[in-house]
Amino acid sequence: MAKNTPPRWDRRMQQRLARGEAAALGELYDRYASLVHSLAHRVLDDDKAADRVTRDVFGHVWENPDTYDPRQGSLRSWVANVTQELAVRQLRETEREAFEASGEGSPEELEQKIRRASAAARADYIVRSMPKPLLSALQLAYFQRRDCRQTAEDLGVTEDEARRRLRLGLQLLSTANSRAGDGLPPPGNGRSL
Repeated sequence: MAKNTPPRWDRRMQQRLARGEAAALGELYDRYASLVHSLAHRVLDDDKAADRVTRDVFGHVWENPDTYDPRQGSLRSWVANVTQELAVRQLRETEREAFEASGEGSPEELEQKIRRASAAARADYIVRSMPKPLLSALQLAYFQRRDCRQTAEDLGVTEDEARRRLRLGLQLLSTANSRAGDGLPPPGNGRSL
């Protein structure tokens, strides 16, 4: 859900990047590099490929800071979205090359594999970004197999509140299969560091 007023840090960071402050890129890297690498690795299942995508993501952020729209969400979410799009693009290219070289499988199987990897990475991001009360309720109900009454007792809330938290958490997770827009411009169309 987009917020009307983004956090002050996000706005300042975007302004600093737009002015070409290399120190801002360093701060952004320090804050989000592990997130970017883990999301890329989740899609690609390859450390070296995830390293390349991580470099590409921060290159894209440096070259295109104005593509971040604070009205659409946090800078963290934008960086995660850029990561997912670049990682999926890399996976699609790698899998297409493997398909052409081996001739095994079908284009439909290739696309299904890409969709599964993308949805799994998005689900991981959603779970890591989920508010703690929602995550706690989901963990109790689904990983510890607690019913709604037990979940409410463990959380110290009413059953209605436990149901609400579970419903909201599941609604967030259900968005993992939705595809983000493919309108990401290719990296390399901006300024150099």
